[in-house]
Amino acid sequence: MKKSVDIERFEKRLGYKFKDPKYLLEALTHPSFSSTNRADNQRLEFIGDRVLGLIVAEAIAKQDPKASEGKLAPRFNALVRKEACSGVAQEIDLGLVLKLGRSEMISGGRRKNAVLGDAMEAVLAAVYLDGGFLAAKDIILRLWAKRISGVELDARDSKTRLQEWAQARQLEPPVYTLINRSGPDHSPIFNIQVKLKTGEKMCAKAGNKRDAEQAAAKMMLETLKDKE
Repeated sequence: MKKSVDIERFEKRLGYKFKDPKYLLEALTHPSFSSTNRADNQRLEFIGDRVLGLIVAEAIAKQDPKASEGKLAPRFNALVRKEACSGVAQEIDLGLVLKLGRSEMISGGRRKNAVLGDAMEAVLAAVYLDGGFLAAKDIILRLWAKRISGVELDARDSKTRLQEWAQARQLEPPVYTLINRSGPDHSPIFNIQVKLKTGEKMCAKAGNKRDAEQAAAKMMLETLKDKE
């Protein structure tokens, strides 16, 4: 199978040259583009998620040999969650070579966190199947290097920390409410409000509900910190 110029350029950005391009082709095929003769990337995503998890777990355990499981788990989650995978995908312009169906392409699929994150995991699986565990490990440690070295010692996400703050004061959990949604369907903006039982409120906007909730929780934590 002859590789296109775009695929060869992507291999350079990825830092890995495939011996059998069929793995990469499958990894780049979104379910919206699949057919009876062309598999989508969901099975590879499943494998890639496990490969990434093992290598990241080993890396952060070596980085901090004395850390307890309770300390390592939030760091692990921060490094393997969909947003992290999507961020890496954007850095290597994975979206440029994705095979998307027309409707997914029109709705901005090349920029969606979920689409990019899934495809990144699929690509990692493709490297693993084509070149073995060490090849996949090399790719992950290189592409995730800054994230691994810079992960916060307390990497609990903002929603978790805000909920723990409320629990420590015997308050009910924070309530998140969608205030409004604006923008076109392919690039929506969600305005989310977080409210505490004490009456304090904070709003934040983002391109998806999860990020908006996290941003609102983070702003609330900063406000609470200033008041303490």
